[in-house]
Amino acid sequence: MTRKKLRIGLFGFGVVGQGLYEVLEKTPALHAQIVKICVKDRIKERTIAASHFTFHQHELLYNDVINVIVELIDDAEAAYHIVKTAMENGKAVVSANKKMIAEHLDELIALQQKYQVPFLYEAAVCAGIPVIRNLEEYYDNELIHSISGIVNGSTNYILTKMSETGTDYQEALREAQAAGYAESDPWLDVSGRDAVNKLSILVAHAWGRWIHPDAIVSKGIDELATSDFEIASVHDLKIRLKTFASRKDNRLITYVLPAFTSSNDPAYRVNGVFNGVEIESSFADKHYFSGKGAGAYPTASAVLSDISAISYDYKYEYKKRESGQKLNLDLVFSVNVYFRFTGNVHKVKTYFDEVKALVEREGEYILIGSIPLSKIPYLNGPVIAVPDEILDELAASLNLSETLMPAEV
Repeated sequence: MTRKKLRIGLFGFGVVGQGLYEVLEKTPALHAQIVKICVKDRIKERTIAASHFTFHQHELLYNDVINVIVELIDDAEAAYHIVKTAMENGKAVVSANKKMIAEHLDELIALQQKYQVPFLYEAAVCAGIPVIRNLEEYYDNELIHSISGIVNGSTNYILTKMSETGTDYQEALREAQAAGYAESDPWLDVSGRDAVNKLSILVAHAWGRWIHPDAIVSKGIDELATSDFEIASVHDLKIRLKTFASRKDNRLITYVLPAFTSSNDPAYRVNGVFNGVEIESSFADKHYFSGKGAGAYPTASAVLSDISAISYDYKYEYKKRESGQKLNLDLVFSVNVYFRFTGNVHKVKTYFDEVKALVEREGEYILIGSIPLSKIPYLNGPVIAVPDEILDELAASLNLSETLMPAEV
């Protein structure tokens, strides 16, 4: 198959945009050239000549010379309009904007099919780890049972610091920001929303079912304290922000929660800004993908891979979409959690199916038990998922080592 020449219109010249520009300069065999770069800031100094830039979107979107739009901006709403207009004008699109993709995926798939143009976004999930392409191609005919893992490098960096050095949350966050791994406004990362957006995309490619991010139950890491890590350390556990999705018959179970992670879980060894995703399927059993989930070059490498694929007219085919429409989101499913809180103990207990441990510690309560996913948003305080294999041990150790609650409670 002949590789066609690509003329690229690039939106955004931040860390990833600059990384892509540098990578393309070193990859002449790709026959891909950036024709023009659209940016918003008119004052910012940049590393290449001003002649490369414009401040007007139409110079890219309506330029007949440009046949590929690469969108690498932070603004999800602006990105949506860029991507939509590009496809309507018959241009292939590469994007890394996971929020925009997760919230508009159903419509964007319809646009791709209507205008018959590629729309690729490997960089939107786990940066340089090729998870989406594998779900589309390698697992094309596989019945996938579950996807789980770490998909946000910023939170993993923070949790690694808190675990290894005893640093408190605020200090670990400041270090992540200073190192460039967390934004000045880190809410999307630390709230778990970024991981939710990525999980929504993974589910669409694993099972053909688009789930709006708002429907996925989640808790972030911003309420965790050093005391939670002390408990983890006693049991040789680490705390990681984990995504989880599984299919059981016609039901899909999805959530994002901090989780106690034991040494027999591959995620236990995923530290710093690295990501790791485990896929379990009927025939291939378990595969684990690990690599850098953030940074200029890992993300740019995923964008470059998509650009290369477009040069051969590759498109996602979404072969599982028809069967995916029959899958229902299960919010009745119960998960085991550790919950630290203050307040009305009686009310909190009503949310749980079963309570394994309930103790008082320095004016706070710690509860370990199973709770339906639909009830987790009602919990005001840190929630940490507890794997089945350590549930009884963790509950028993708390019951033995802490002050037991009075029997009437």
